[in-house]
Amino acid sequence: MKTAIIGATGYGGIELIRLLSNHPSVEQIAVFSSSQQGVKMTDSYPHISERFFESLQDISIEALQGFDVIFLSTPPGVSAEWSSKLSAAAKVIDLSGDLRINDPAEYEKWYGRETASKEILNKAVYGLSEWNREQIKEAQIIANPGCYPTAVLLGMIPLVKSGAVDAATIIIDAKSGTTGAGRSASAMTHYSEMNDNLKIYKVNEHKHIPEIEQELAGFLNDTVTITLSTHLVPMTRGMMATMYASVPEGFDEQKIKEILESSYKNTPFVRVRPHKQMPSTREVNASNFCDIGWVYDERTKRLTLVSVIDNLVKGASGQAVQNMNIMFGLEETAGLNGLPVFP
Repeated sequence: MKTAIIGATGYGGIELIRLLSNHPSVEQIAVFSSSQQGVKMTDSYPHISERFFESLQDISIEALQGFDVIFLSTPPGVSAEWSSKLSAAAKVIDLSGDLRINDPAEYEKWYGRETASKEILNKAVYGLSEWNREQIKEAQIIANPGCYPTAVLLGMIPLVKSGAVDAATIIIDAKSGTTGAGRSASAMTHYSEMNDNLKIYKVNEHKHIPEIEQELAGFLNDTVTITLSTHLVPMTRGMMATMYASVPEGFDEQKIKEILESSYKNTPFVRVRPHKQMPSTREVNASNFCDIGWVYDERTKRLTLVSVIDNLVKGASGQAVQNMNIMFGLEETAGLNGLPVFP
């Protein structure tokens, strides 16, 4: 397979290179940039010296011909322009948020810009691998989920779908390593600001809120409104979503256990922990796993659900490769078999 990465200089791009370099079916990885044409990837990332020799190419329709799949690891706005141009000749996996929100007005409200055409939005399949596998198999364009939505949805979908939680009571407290903010320097992620510190940000304004609500609503067949609080923690990578919801009458610890375990018994990357055994971010570090832990409180009739992922892998590039595997009928775990890096 011949692959191309547009926006290869960011953390998502270099993680794609790492994963695709170990993929048994990938023979070429070409890299593209809108501003660093001719620059070697090793100039920015010396750790790939002697293993990756490509230089960045200019983005053009001509240069992007002949690839089987093109990854758009770009800021919002780029995919809205390029996805329609590229998808006629290759499969496209978009890691930005441009194609995730079905309603253009809702996208513009949260992202502050216009989205792709309605035609492209209708073609794009939301790439939550474990839950949209059949649609992904037939897709030409994938809207790769965001990192917070991946962690939240993998934990909550089975319970919302089965009615085991009251969706109106969902509150999410989520924390991410600083790579989630991207590679560009900012006061928020500056070492002196972030070290020995914990920051909440975008309170009630995070652009992943409508993405989570949209996908949960699809399984509930009704509108869903959530509270999502996002925090940056002083670590490089990793994400933990701690979720709270009320449990209706008729559901108990045993039923919750059965719902979660049966939902993921045949999936290679979602691991459900025994009751009260909680996961940590280090236990999925640099891997495509999502680990889910949970505690049901009989006294309050509330569920505490904890979902951990590596924000750069399962939350971005790893899920993109998983979706590529599904789209091309490859082994779903191809290129993603590495164990978590611990400690």
